[in-house]
Amino acid sequence: MSEAFGYLLVHFVEDPLEHKEKIYLSLSVGDDPLSWRRLNGGAAVLESSKGTGGVRDPNIVRGPDGTFHILATDLRVWRPEGPDWWEFRHRGSLDVVIWDSTDLITWSEPRYVRIAPDGAGMAWAPKAVFDPGSGDFLVFWSSGLQQAEALVPVLAETGPSKILVARTKDFVDFTVPEVYLELPGGVIDMTLLVTDTGVHRFAKHDDDAPLSLQVFHQRGSSVFADDFITVAKNVGHEISPHMEGPLVFRNNHENRWYLWVDRYADMTQGYLAYSTTNLESGRWKRIPDFTLPGNTKHGAVLPLQADEYRTLDASYPR
Repeated sequence: MSEAFGYLLVHFVEDPLEHKEKIYLSLSVGDDPLSWRRLNGGAAVLESSKGTGGVRDPNIVRGPDGTFHILATDLRVWRPEGPDWWEFRHRGSLDVVIWDSTDLITWSEPRYVRIAPDGAGMAWAPKAVFDPGSGDFLVFWSSGLQQAEALVPVLAETGPSKILVARTKDFVDFTVPEVYLELPGGVIDMTLLVTDTGVHRFAKHDDDAPLSLQVFHQRGSSVFADDFITVAKNVGHEISPHMEGPLVFRNNHENRWYLWVDRYADMTQGYLAYSTTNLESGRWKRIPDFTLPGNTKHGAVLPLQADEYRTLDASYPR
């Protein structure tokens, strides 16, 4: 295996006037995790023609066999008839859209896999983490579930969003989902960082929830431990009260982690960057010198090997 070098960002682009709810790739400029260029001349690399016709909130994970998997929300917000957030939230797609690749260049056709249970309102922002103990991938996503006391289920709203989890070995067959995390008012957009000393989870508490944590950081001893404590909350709140979609990754060569949060309410939308050299502390410092094309939205960063970086750089010349 070659040395670690460079980073790949998988994301979508927000544009109310043009259909850009597709999969885009951005590559770090050299080994700099704070300077980026959008690949493919700025055009999408993958798209969905079935389901809702759009994808948002993609995640990418590297499997132990060298296969890469992209998972995305099956959702098109900017439709010709306009957005309907009640419909998206309570009657949205229950599928995720998945692509596979062995080289980050050639990808499979998209497949649509239902992961949310009966009575769910949507399946948003899927994230995958490999569990070496079981050989499974843990897949987490956000779903609002049907309220048990609903008198007219077909017309009822679903409840506050919860984080659900299921296991898969192949991203084709998934176990029955279970509730992993719930907070008063709802929680979405969870991502995990597993380290040698514990597990860190980052998510978005609903804006209107009582005593909302907004974008928060918790740490615990293991993925399913009951000892998680909150070490940071309101990340990015000094810039805007409307943040979501946290992503987190480690620097290739030093003891530094990056946390990006997605400003979603104001155009130009996109990520703000924070970093820390003490992950356990939850003390995140804003990085003002951050170069990323505007409206780069809710995705995931994959640290690369040098040969992978060279292949991507050569396949998508400037």
